[in-house]
Amino acid sequence: MADNREIWVFSEKPALLAELLTAARSLSGETGGTVVAVGLGPRGEVELAARGAGRIIWLGEVGQGRLVDDFVPTLAGLVEAQKPAGVLIGSTKRGRAIAGRLAARMGVTAITDVKQFETAGGEIRARHMIFGGGAVRDEKPVSEVMLATIGPGVFEAQAPPAGGDAAVVEAPFVEPAWRVTVRERRPLAAASVDLTAAKKVVCSGRGIAREEDLALVNDLARALGAEVACTRPLAEGLGWLPRERYIGISGASIRPDLYLGVGVSGQVQHTVGMGDARVVVAINKDKDAPIFAQADYGIVGDLYAVVPELTKALRERK
Repeated sequence: MADNREIWVFSEKPALLAELLTAARSLSGETGGTVVAVGLGPRGEVELAARGAGRIIWLGEVGQGRLVDDFVPTLAGLVEAQKPAGVLIGSTKRGRAIAGRLAARMGVTAITDVKQFETAGGEIRARHMIFGGGAVRDEKPVSEVMLATIGPGVFEAQAPPAGGDAAVVEAPFVEPAWRVTVRERRPLAAASVDLTAAKKVVCSGRGIAREEDLALVNDLARALGAEVACTRPLAEGLGWLPRERYIGISGASIRPDLYLGVGVSGQVQHTVGMGDARVVVAINKDKDAPIFAQADYGIVGDLYAVVPELTKALRERK
């Protein structure tokens, strides 16, 4: 273990910092160090999201003409100089790229998609998914600085401990040796959902035959007061729903009070993202679908017959 026993967390998305801080606190009790939040973006947002951290390192704002990737030399220099016991990075698209570049510079292996940390006898072990979610491995980091990525929704953000405001240190920007040049920007429809915060989720699977049939799922979700989600093929293969609504190993990890899968087969790449739901309900015409092994309640039947009747029954109860 490094002499510096601090646990650092980093994300370019301030909203994810609060979840990473929860994971860091579970480790800091074992290392005996403080939790340090490393943030990028508007200073006020970073300070608000990093409440409860012992110290805040502010990298600045991305600003005009810069990309998140341009801050890798700045972050790497800080890690190499101070050598904290661990660095936890939010597993966003940019976060995963930054973790990979940091690992290459430091000559270490990044432990990706961590689901749980365990500490015993001064040792830290990370439980994480491998083979696309097909297996889980317990890994003991042997490098001086542990580097790990954690996806949104894996750890629940907790209220920060009582105490004063953390000191904020502004890190000087280190100019990268080379930069990616942005030639064009195209607007992307703003995400209107945060699945990790949803208490009820209705998830569409490949059993939905046509895009227009998603209206059945939308009606059911409205009757339940739930958010609409989907499996990977509907978001990344067919483009029927935005990627923000995809649940799975490289999508969102959720822990709602209710998960209702409509036409979801239940492949492990999806179920690793919803396995912490309190109650799981499945509708599928295949009685042998893997989703039923996860379900508390299952309906074997054609979703085109079941979903309208279920929606009608829920509306009549209101």
